[in-house]
Amino acid sequence: MAKRVQVVLNQNVRKLGKTDDLVEVAPGYARNYLVPQGKATVATPGILKQAEHRKEKERQRLLEEKRKAEERKTALETIGRFTIRKQVGEGDAIFGTVTTQELAEAIKETTGQEVDRRGISLPEDISKTGFYQAQVRLHSEVTAEIELQVSPS
Repeated sequence: MAKRVQVVLNQNVRKLGKTDDLVEVAPGYARNYLVPQGKATVATPGILKQAEHRKEKERQRLLEEKRKAEERKTALETIGRFTIRKQVGEGDAIFGTVTTQELAEAIKETTGQEVDRRGISLPEDISKTGFYQAQVRLHSEVTAEIELQVSPS
């Protein structure tokens, strides 16, 4: 049985691992493909230390990103209500629909914060003026609940 070789990946390799992962592969695979292509480096104590340092920096960056998303959530929920003006017909029924783009623009006007419209989820039943709840996804783990007021223009 052939001996396995430990390598540290320099980039994501499908079905093997992600950047800075320590993996064991066949010696021929490492010698003939991973190392010459620059996809991996043979594991040495120095290389392992560098990989751990890069992983720690990435973890710190992700924590900082989450913290900023939490601050944005607090700011959005403190403001509380965002107003969108729509043309109204009989019985307070609105013409057209309320779009995520309109809500993103209302948030930008009020707070100055850029919000990705794809991260906004609106209730399906917005057909009249009134108050509605919407969710704004700011981070993979952070979602803000905001109140949306649809009023006549």
